[in-house]
Amino acid sequence: MIEVKNLTFTYAGSNKPAIKNIDFSIDKGEFIVITGPSGCGKTTLVRCFNSLIPSFYRGEISGKISVLNMDASKSSTSDLAKKVGFVFQNPENQLFSLSVERDVAFGPENLGLKRDETRRRVDWAMNIAGIEDLRDIAPYELSGGQQQRAAIACVLAMKPEIIVLDEPTSFLDPLSSYRILEAIADLRDEIGITMILIEHRLDLVSKYADKIIIMDDGQIAMEGPPSSVYSEEAKLLGVGIPKVSMLFNLLKKDGYDLGETPVTIEEASQKIRKCFQND
Repeated sequence: MIEVKNLTFTYAGSNKPAIKNIDFSIDKGEFIVITGPSGCGKTTLVRCFNSLIPSFYRGEISGKISVLNMDASKSSTSDLAKKVGFVFQNPENQLFSLSVERDVAFGPENLGLKRDETRRRVDWAMNIAGIEDLRDIAPYELSGGQQQRAAIACVLAMKPEIIVLDEPTSFLDPLSSYRILEAIADLRDEIGITMILIEHRLDLVSKYADKIIIMDDGQIAMEGPPSSVYSEEAKLLGVGIPKVSMLFNLLKKDGYDLGETPVTIEEASQKIRKCFQND
C-alpha cells in the first residue's frame, strides 16, 4: 500500500530536515501506529502520504514515496485524497457545514457522484461511525468524541483504501479515547481499511497495532510488533510504553524472563498464570 525509501524533507526556510532517510513499507489491512516525542517528524511524515507535502507545505523533498503505486511527491492532493483519507488532530478543522449529514456528504458530492450513490455512502458511513442519530445536529454542538466520529464518517464516505489519523485522542478523556480506538479497530476488521495512527497513548492503542514505528529526531529509531519494540530503549527515547510492558522489562532485568513482552493487562495476567501453573 505504501512504500517509502530514503525519504527526506526540509521545510522551506529551515536548514534542518524535518524527516530524513526514512525507509519502511505498509501492507494492505495493517494497523500501524507511529509514535515518538513531540517534534520528531510524525506529522510531517504522514503529510507526505496524501501530497500535502510538498503540494501545500513547501520545501525540498528527496527519496521515493509510493502510495498505491502512485508517486506521492508528484501526484496531486485531489487525486490522492480519493485513496487516502486524513483525519486531523482537531476534528473541528474538518467540520464546517450546518449539519453533520451535510459534512459527510461534502466529499462524495465533490467526487461528482450521483445523488443516490451519495445518499448510500452517507448513510453507510454514519452507520459505521455510529452517528446516525446526529445527522441533523450542527457540528459545533457535538462533544469532542462525537466530532471525532463525524470526521471519521466524512473520510469513510469517500471510501478510501487508507485512513491516516493524527492523534485522534488528544482532546478526549480516557473513556472517549477507548471508544474511538475501538471504533477505528472495528472499521479495520469489518472493511479491511489500512489504518495509520499517530498516537502517544500507547497503553490504549497497542492491542490493536500490527506494527509500531518509533521516530526520533526525524528518523525511524525502532520498528516492529509492539511486543518487540516496547523495550528499555524505547523508554529512553521518551516513549510512554504501557506500564505492564515496563513491569515485564524490569522483571527481565531481575532475572525473571516470562517470555515475550505483553502490551495489555490481559496478556500479562495470562503469562503470570501460566508461570505459576508450570511451577
